[in-house]
Amino acid sequence: MHSSRCPVPKEQQPTNEFIELSNSRLFSWAKSKRNFSIILIFSWIITFILFLIISSGSVYFISNLLKYIFLSFFSSLSLPLLITIRLYLGWNHVYKRLRSETIEYEESGWYDGQTWIKPLELKEKETLIASLEVKPILTNLTQTTSVLITLILTGTLIFQYSNI
Repeated sequence: MHSSRCPVPKEQQPTNEFIELSNSRLFSWAKSKRNFSIILIFSWIITFILFLIISSGSVYFISNLLKYIFLSFFSSLSLPLLITIRLYLGWNHVYKRLRSETIEYEESGWYDGQTWIKPLELKEKETLIASLEVKPILTNLTQTTSVLITLILTGTLIFQYSNI
């Protein structure tokens, strides 16, 4: 965006928000499927170990070892799910701002919100960024969220209705 023609503050311009999100430590995880999978697996293993330690204090679960392991296994998927949801919300916000025909911005605070209509050239550029860069990330995050929710619900049903 040309700063002389654009009244939107630099940090609120969708292209700059995309660049900032891409360079941030947390949100850049989602850009690579392989790295993102490794981080989710690592967070799941750490949480699984933590849940095993916490659940080991229960007399009920010590007498039912398989339920104890199942509960820790499926409950520990909650941290990767929360990470995935947080990443999805951030990337989705930027995606919507890139795809929008207008930019809502604030000059100095919440009380002076303005709207600026994007010129055609900028809209095309940002739509391209949204389609080629952000949409694949959102697709990956949606698929990951679906898998995690399915695993958690399966674990819940197994734990609830099994006679283990």
